Amino acid sequence: MLKKTPRTGYQFLGSGSESVADHSFRTAVIGYVLAARHSKADGQKVLLMCLFHDLPEARTGDHNYVNKRYVQVAEERAAADLVSNLGFGAEIFQLIQEFNQGETVEARLAKDADQLDLILELKEQKDLGNPYAGEWLSYALKRLTSTEAIQLASEIMETDSTDWWFEKKTDWWVNGPENSSSS
Repeated sequence: MLKKTPRTGYQFLGSGSESVADHSFRTAVIGYVLAARHSKADGQKVLLMCLFHDLPEARTGDHNYVNKRYVQVAEERAAADLVSNLGFGAEIFQLIQEFNQGETVEARLAKDADQLDLILELKEQKDLGNPYAGEWLSYALKRLTSTEAIQLASEIMETDSTDWWFEKKTDWWVNGPENSSSS
């Protein structure tokens, strides 16, 4: 269901799109990176929190910041219903609760991973010319709490969103892989 559930904030931004499943996967990858950079975090717990933090949206749908001003979401009830028939459901439910409470180092890192996924999306939209993405970025950056996330966000902001694949300082794009000096 999460693959079919769109993240709804993009309708207000005017560009970009992703499903909740897309978001959860990248959040998990980012959470893994943050936990690896933090000396005292339980990496597996961060990873699992990131994977399951939006699981209730399979029942409630995604509610962005505008929606949340007007709609009360029964997330805890949705999470309980989702896991009620699973032998390991109590563990998933506890991970979601811990994430939402945000009191442990693992929950704070998972919340930062959640924001860093948004920051990556907004940075891409800014690089593509959406003037509103920069405004949104300023708020998302302020939500980060860990040193590891703040450092990663700084790297994101200083890097063009295409740099990971578009190696501009090579002749590959002109001469192709067979004749390139960078191959």
